[in-house]
Amino acid sequence: MVSSEAAVITGASSGIGEVIATTLLARGLTVVTLQRSAPRIKHPNLHFRPIDLADLEATKSLAQQLSAEFPVRYLVNNAGANRPALLEDATIDDFQYVTAITLGAAMVLMQAFVPGMRAAKFGRIVNISSRAIMGKTYRTVYASAKAGVIGMARTVAVEVGGDGITVNVVVPGPVASDLFNRGHPEGSAKRKTVIDGVLVKRVGTPEDIARAVVFFLDRESGFITGQALFVCGGTSITGTGGA
Repeated sequence: MVSSEAAVITGASSGIGEVIATTLLARGLTVVTLQRSAPRIKHPNLHFRPIDLADLEATKSLAQQLSAEFPVRYLVNNAGANRPALLEDATIDDFQYVTAITLGAAMVLMQAFVPGMRAAKFGRIVNISSRAIMGKTYRTVYASAKAGVIGMARTVAVEVGGDGITVNVVVPGPVASDLFNRGHPEGSAKRKTVIDGVLVKRVGTPEDIARAVVFFLDRESGFITGQALFVCGGTSITGTGGA
């Protein structure tokens, strides 16, 4: 990675996004994070731009500003939204909100930054999906949106592969984020049920996911594109324990 290049990461105020940002900062990159809440980490090369990613017009405008301000060569579409509901209870509002953040913002950001990547003949894009795409109750809307980021990545990979740009997807399983830990406290029966469905018998960490993301972002990973890597402790095999 070249220190004069910039990475844009969505949803980096905590969890997976925060760890990805920290890792890239340690490698000398300028990092721009996009989300509503300010990141907890501090670094001279870290730039925070507050944005509601569900507002696609505002996201498009900000992305255009960033493409003029920074040499963005890395993009991680990490932000997502989850409004759990059974099929009969899911609403159009849920669908529009979740897909706007998960799919709409990802598309808008790729549209903004791909031209600069093309001009540089180099770019790395990683979308974050979820093991829930394999099937999980209360996730009709969420799983549909997260499945969509894979289709989007594969299609964009076809379109930009000749320009030195790769587009890949990381598919996390259950990860011990703040949200997960609140719903599945240490020592709880609910947490044990999840772990029992994980082949490696533990919950993942944000660092587990970040390592996979950084692998795809590496300059030496240029022969890998259009791929979806499950980092899920084996839950894509067992069909249980999904995020």
